Amino acid sequence: MIIKERSIPLKLLILQALLRSLLLSHEKYQQISEEVGRRSAGYQGEKSLDYYYRSLPQQKYMILHDLNLPDGDYNCQIDTFLLTPEFGLIIDVKNMAGKLTFDTDNEQFIQNNNDKEKGYDYPIAQAERHRKYIQELLRAHHFPPVPIEYLVVISNSYASYIITGKNSYKVKPRICKADVMLNRIEQLEKTFTEPILNKKDLRKLGRLLLKMNTPPTIQILKKYGIQKSDLLTGVHCPFCKHLHLIRKKQQWYCTSCDTYSKDAHIQALMDYFLLVDLKITNMEFREFVRLSSIHIAGRLLLSANLDYTGKNKKRVYFMKDFPT
Repeated sequence: MIIKERSIPLKLLILQALLRSLLLSHEKYQQISEEVGRRSAGYQGEKSLDYYYRSLPQQKYMILHDLNLPDGDYNCQIDTFLLTPEFGLIIDVKNMAGKLTFDTDNEQFIQNNNDKEKGYDYPIAQAERHRKYIQELLRAHHFPPVPIEYLVVISNSYASYIITGKNSYKVKPRICKADVMLNRIEQLEKTFTEPILNKKDLRKLGRLLLKMNTPPTIQILKKYGIQKSDLLTGVHCPFCKHLHLIRKKQQWYCTSCDTYSKDAHIQALMDYFLLVDLKITNMEFREFVRLSSIHIAGRLLLSANLDYTGKNKKRVYFMKDFPT
């Protein structure tokens, strides 16, 4: 049973919003742009595994996609977490081309593609950290000690991989191509046969993970050293991406491509929620979209299908369904 549906990962949405909100000349723009490319490819790779997940017994498996769990000043991001009464399985997806090398001696992960070699964070070390995080979470919330395993799944069918070093025998069972993933899960089912979590435990743990799932905005901005003052304000043109639009004839008008839009501010609102705060006031909205009229701002906020609390100047707006 899918407990948390797959959607565009929050980290990717935040990074895309960040690109829209930075000058092209910003020192971190290119680095963020490259990460957007990697995460977009990763998302496509994760989606490609849905073909295999649908073969799992729905009554046995709880499936949670794209978990973002708070870890102090950092964030524990898990592509997919499978949970059964017998074991939990963390799945880390790599949608990468070329020849991939898992160097167990030096704990390195290297991609060689089109005669270009590039190093990345070692997926095994990352998966081990995620496993330890889940294990500690289980202990902290007094759940039975269900075994937690992990798999690094290479979703690009054209990629190849090798595992080198004296510890390769330890790592080999934890890495596979997408078409082998179900075989590895079947092996885990044969290894872990004793139910540890009952139905009540499973429901409780599923609810806890959903409750803990948190937008990783602060972590991403800290990672790149982005301050709120770095963010561009205004409304982008939905047609030519020009910044910033002005109000004209009760619509947003682009002086660059001479077009009008009724709802161009919706993207600006989403960017604010992704980058700044999960709530917004009339004054904060006016500052962010460069709008002077408190009355026009109020009408636009009310028409944006937002929830709100409070009255007049104390009114605070927030999204009804923020992406998780």
